Amino acid sequence: MRPEEIKPDTALCTILGYNAQTGYSRRYFNAWLKQNSINATAIALNITDEHFDFTMSSVSASKVDKMILEHEFKEKSLEYCNSIVPASEEIKYIDFVEIIDKQVVGYSLDSQVDTLFENPEFIDDRMRLVAKMMLIAKRWYGVDISLDNIPLMIEK
Repeated sequence: MRPEEIKPDTALCTILGYNAQTGYSRRYFNAWLKQNSINATAIALNITDEHFDFTMSSVSASKVDKMILEHEFKEKSLEYCNSIVPASEEIKYIDFVEIIDKQVVGYSLDSQVDTLFENPEFIDDRMRLVAKMMLIAKRWYGVDISLDNIPLMIEK
């Protein structure tokens, strides 16, 4: 979605990373929303390590209510969560956070991704990332998951 396409009724979420604007998470997430005609987009927030603490410490008081984390911040974000779903505590990182009643809740999707595939040990990191973006789109915007589309999205 280009900036001029964002309207007052466009649903927004955030992706946090060093290169969130050009990263694969944003690319796949927004492509999946667009392919499914969902009026929503992920706004990239490019930050460095020096701004990470301030960003995560203030997120619960901001207008952000949903945030996808790029790989460089998945482990560091754990300490800023008020609560973490049990699967995330076991693997020591989170894929996204939601702000619920001013509380930061962290989520990991690896166990859910594993249930999508007959043999999860045969999927590579990029396929796993696309599946995670589909799961987040389903959670936040009701978009159906289509495993058949994963190779097509990676090709683009």
